[in-house]
Amino acid sequence: MPEWGYSIPEESLDPEKTAKASGRELRISCKSAREICNTIKGMLLPQAKKYLKDVIAKKKLVPFKRYNKKAAHHGGLEKAYSGKYPVKAARHILKILESAEANAENKGLDTERLKIIHASAYPGTKIKRYMPRAFGRATPKFETLCHVEIVLEEIPGSEGSA
Repeated sequence: MPEWGYSIPEESLDPEKTAKASGRELRISCKSAREICNTIKGMLLPQAKKYLKDVIAKKKLVPFKRYNKKAAHHGGLEKAYSGKYPVKAARHILKILESAEANAENKGLDTERLKIIHASAYPGTKIKRYMPRAFGRATPKFETLCHVEIVLEEIPGSEGSA
C-alpha cells in the first residue's frame, strides 16, 4: 500500500491549528474536482458546506475558468462566464470536508472558525480497459482516478464578543 503525502509543505502548517483530510483514487472527474477546489479555497467551513449542498441541489453553479470549452454561459457568475453543476464531484468533496471537520473536532478546534487554506485535486492512476471491436481491433477505454486534499485552519476570532 502506498504512503500518501500532501502537496502542501508540512513546515507551513501548525499542527495545533490545522486539520487535514484527503480522498484518494476517487472515481470523479479531475477537471470538475479542480474547479470545485478552486472555488471553495479561502471559504469558511460552514459556508463551503452550504455551497456544496447547493451545488448538489443544483441551486448554485460552479464557475469553470480553465475547463470551459463546452460549458454553457450562465448569468450571475462572478469572474467567469461559464459554469456547471458537477454533482458527483461535489458529493465526494463534501464527504472529504466533513472528514476534515471531524478531524478538527477530534483535535479540539472550533468548527465555526475553520477556513479552507488548501484544497487541491489532481489526477491519480489510470484504470486501463479495452473494448473489443470488429476485425480483431480494440478501442482503449481509460479512466483517470482523482486525488483530493483539503486542509483547514482555525482563524483567530474575537472571543470577547458574542
